[in-house]
This record gives sequence, C-alpha cells and structure tokens, in this order.
Amino acid sequence: MKLIFEKGKTGRGCDILPPCDVPAVKLPGSVSRKTPARLPGADENEISRHYWSLAKRSFGINDGFYPLGSCTMKYNPKINEELASLPGFADIHPLQPLHTIEGCTEILRTAADCLNEISGMDAMSFQPAAGAHGEFAGLLLFKAYHKIRGGNARKKIIIPDSAHGTNPASAAMAGFEVVNIPSGKDGCVDLAELKKAVGPDTAGLMLTNPNTLGIFDPNILEITETIHKAGGLNYYDGANLNAIMGLVRPGDMGFDAVHLNLHKSFSTPHGGGGPGLGALGCKKLLAPFMPLSGYGLSGREYPAGEQQQAGDQSIGRIRSFWGNFLVAVRAAAYILTLGKENIPEAARNAVLNANYMMERLREKIPPVLDGPCMHEFVISLEELKNRTGVSALDFAKALQDFQSQDFKIHPPTMYFPLIVKEALMIEPPETESKETIDTAVEVFLRLIDRANENPGSLKAAPEKTVIGRPDETRAARQPVLRYMFDR
Repeated sequence: MKLIFEKGKTGRGCDILPPCDVPAVKLPGSVSRKTPARLPGADENEISRHYWSLAKRSFGINDGFYPLGSCTMKYNPKINEELASLPGFADIHPLQPLHTIEGCTEILRTAADCLNEISGMDAMSFQPAAGAHGEFAGLLLFKAYHKIRGGNARKKIIIPDSAHGTNPASAAMAGFEVVNIPSGKDGCVDLAELKKAVGPDTAGLMLTNPNTLGIFDPNILEITETIHKAGGLNYYDGANLNAIMGLVRPGDMGFDAVHLNLHKSFSTPHGGGGPGLGALGCKKLLAPFMPLSGYGLSGREYPAGEQQQAGDQSIGRIRSFWGNFLVAVRAAAYILTLGKENIPEAARNAVLNANYMMERLREKIPPVLDGPCMHEFVISLEELKNRTGVSALDFAKALQDFQSQDFKIHPPTMYFPLIVKEALMIEPPETESKETIDTAVEVFLRLIDRANENPGSLKAAPEKTVIGRPDETRAARQPVLRYMFDR
C-alpha cells in the first residue's frame, strides 16, 4: 500500500481560500522554516480513500471481540460521544473566564464527586493524561508527603512481581528505588516477603487488586496495614477497578492514592496516542500536594483560586489547563447513566463473563490458578509448546485467521504477567454477550485441536490478513519510522 506522500502530486490540493483581507505578517527568521514543509499534495477523494482504506486494515471494538487482558476494550456508548460533541463542551477555550464555563466546571465537579465515592478517596484531579501519568503524579504526592515530614530517607517503593510494567517505570521516574517482592503460590502477595522488605526506608507500596492474575487478594487489609505501620503509603493501580467498582472501595482497603483508568472502567476510548485520562485521587492527608488546577476535597474547587487550594505544597502542574476535559465528560455521562445501582452490576457482569469463559475453556486449556477469578484470567500454553512447539505467539497469530462476516476476534494479551510462561491473559468485559463468548470459546478450542493435529499450520499464521507474520526481531531492531524523500 502506498503512503499518502507517494500518492500525492505537487500542486494538487482541495482547498479554496478567498484572498487575505488583512495585512500579511511575516514571521521572524528565527521561527521560520528554512525550507517549505513537504506536505502531500492530494485531492479530497484521494485523502478520503487513503484513510478509509487504512481504517479497514485496523481492528477496533467496533469490528469484533477484543479480549485484551488488563486492558479491557469495552463498548463506548455513542450517546457519550454525542454529549462530548455538544458545542458547549467541545467549543470552549481553556483560557475562558471561569464564569463563562460554569457548566463545564460543574461536569468536572460531578465527575470528581462520583469517582471519589466509587474509589473511597477525598480529592480528585483530572490533570493526568493517562493511567501511567496518574501513577507518576501519585508517586510525586508520596514524595512531597515524605519530604515535608522529614522523610527524605524513604526512597523505596515496594512492587509485586505480578505488577503492571508501568508501576516500576513510574516509581523510577519519580526518583524512587524499586523493590520487587515475589508472589505466593496462590498468585497473591507473599506476606512473609513483604514484611522482610518493609523498613524505615519504605516510601510506599504499589498494588492493583484484583491483581494481574485476576485474583482478589484476601490479605489486602493486612498488606496495607503492614505498609502503614512502617510509615509508608499505599498506592492503588486502578487498572482493574472495573471488577469491583461499586462493591469494594480502594480507600476502604487502606489505599492513600489511586489512579483511575477512565478508558477501562468508565467506557471512554483508549488513548492510543491521543487524549486519555488517568484521574488521580487521594485521601485528605495527600490533598495539599495535589496538582494545580485540580479540585479540592470532595471534588469542590476552592473559591479563592488554585494557589490557595494547593499553596506551596502542591507538586505543581503536570498537564496543561484542566486536562483532557472531553474524556471526563464521557466518563461522567457513563456514570450518571448507570447510577449507583448499575455501576456494581457492571462489575458483577465483568466477573461473570470472565468466570464463564474460563470454565468453558478449562477442559482443554486450564487456567493457571484454580478457583474463581475476578474480571480476567490467565492461561498458559507452556505444556502445549513443550509438546507441539506451538507457542502463545503462534496461537495468538492463528486467532487472526478466524475472521468471518459475523465474528471477528482480536488476540488476548500475550506473555503477561511475566511470572507465567507462555501466558495468555483474557478479559471478556461486561459488555459482551453470552453468544459472543461462546463463539470465542469454540474458536479457542478448535485452535487447540489444530495445534495438536497440525502444529506446523499455526507457525505460518496469520495467512488471511493483509500482512502476514513480519520479522519482529528486525522490526524491533531496525524500525523504519519515517518516510525518506528522494530529494
């Protein structure tokens, strides 16, 4: 497929602009381009057809089942998109006086109040642009808290080996030393190892509960109390909140700060390099350190302005203006539509779907851990690989060939968590029907049979997609990231 630069022709375009009716202003040389921008010359037909053909090559939630574990792709209600597109929301400017955008600030207050109630926090900020950004900001709160209390020696953040990869990265970026602790045979935090790790240098713990194996840790209160007794703080990675929202609150588990992936639990689109929102919540003891332009206790803005709200203790601004406002509009619409009765119902259905799919697969693909799961579960193809040579990667690639007019499926998350060999992590969110899950199960089971009967066929997959199996090693080591012009 040709790039748009290869299709374009010099002098071709689709703009018809009237003559300029104001004096032209020439930019100073220091900020002017030395050579004209090499923009593709294309007419409207070419542009429309090019990007539409690209869209048809991609796979999204509108195309089919998307069971990515730890990164659920749920349905984004179209009414939320319509509400976010209303001129009163979409056409505002972040520098407008507050009295001209009172409806927008009320949306932020409402969303903050709802998320505080769901998470058990006291303050909420919408500045973080993504979940990992929220982690980083939350750890900056920890750092500011310990510093003002004379706890500069507290340099270590404890993180289980089953954690999301962003956890240790965020801790390191915030200037902490990462201490990994192993999981027990039950997939949960090893309490003995945790107690060995804590000490006067402990700044805090990062944990998601349910964890990445889809297990709710039964010792969660003892875990958070252990950290508190050592003088540390507890950070809740909200990636898996959709399994417990409305049923159990992180704040009641003993967590002091939390980020909420609004794309995972509250139906806003995934960022994908674009606008996301990892709302940052905290307890009262951390509220003075919250980012500027956030909200105060219970989501209410201090009337005298952000400087009085945050004072000299704030970690400062971590994002321009109010954050990605329209993402918060979508989340607020979702929460208000479901209400207090149906938020927990969504969580129950997420758990139901995961357990149903896990049990249906159990005969040929048993889960890594026995017993019920929460919103996701992990299977291992290690035995299959040892016996047939078919890896989790081969299996995932082969899934891409099982596409029909009525059913399409995206492969689940591969090789995560890292503590499970040949792992596939599967999360069928609450928005999928029993019929969709049944069809997905049949595809999985047929692939297992095929792997046993003809393992070589999976090595060549995918064969029906636009692009087959690329050389992933070369793509990683010698990526081609830009178009090279001939002249």
